[in-house]
Amino acid sequence: MRWNARAYDSSFGYVSAHGAPLVELLDPQPGERVLDLGCGTGVLTADIASRGASVLGIDGSQAMIETAIAQHPGLDFTVGDGYDFTVAQPYDAVFSNAALHWMSRDPEAVIACVRMALRPGGRFVAELGGAGNCAALTSALLTAWREYGLAEPELPWYFPTPAQYALRLEKGGFVVRLLEYFDRPTPLDECPNGAADWVRMFAGALLDRVPPATVEPLLRRVNELAAPALRRESGWMADYVRLRFAAVRH
Repeated sequence: MRWNARAYDSSFGYVSAHGAPLVELLDPQPGERVLDLGCGTGVLTADIASRGASVLGIDGSQAMIETAIAQHPGLDFTVGDGYDFTVAQPYDAVFSNAALHWMSRDPEAVIACVRMALRPGGRFVAELGGAGNCAALTSALLTAWREYGLAEPELPWYFPTPAQYALRLEKGGFVVRLLEYFDRPTPLDECPNGAADWVRMFAGALLDRVPPATVEPLLRRVNELAAPALRRESGWMADYVRLRFAAVRH
């Protein structure tokens, strides 16, 4: 996945803003070692550090890490792959906000890496998209692709049911202490072009396979298809469904 860090912060800052309750669930303590997996531009990494914890932010995007280092001097960030990262010393907690659903190729490998990064009794606190997340957006995207005679795109994310992810955590060596599954309709306040802007940000790689002359009419059609479900008088909404959990390593 290719990320535009500047656009991510300016137009999709709600991703970090909605992470505040997750930091409260983590409840980082002074002196704890916390790993922020999929840290993005480091907004929540800095929030955790402000509580007195020692934090390392990891993200697979070089652009995100460069922005995080520039915006949060003094904090530690590194480029890392969620499927095979390792740490020199175990952590008290691994935290992840809106990132695990991008690690769709092998969720079990991600959970195994998290377990290895934690001390026994360490906690894994995270939120990701759950089953049904962006259903209207995704339906509009897939329909538009079909209407334009394009091959059905391989979507880059993974939205599990609560039962599916709880089972993966348990098989991966965790005890699930809390699991919440809830709708969170989210205003796309900074998206004047609505669903089209969302596609550009979160599924932009799919557009690389579309003939250049087709991109704009295709995105207009995505908007037309998504509008009945997602456009309000106040603006566009994203039909988000979230899965939030806290688990402890055996």
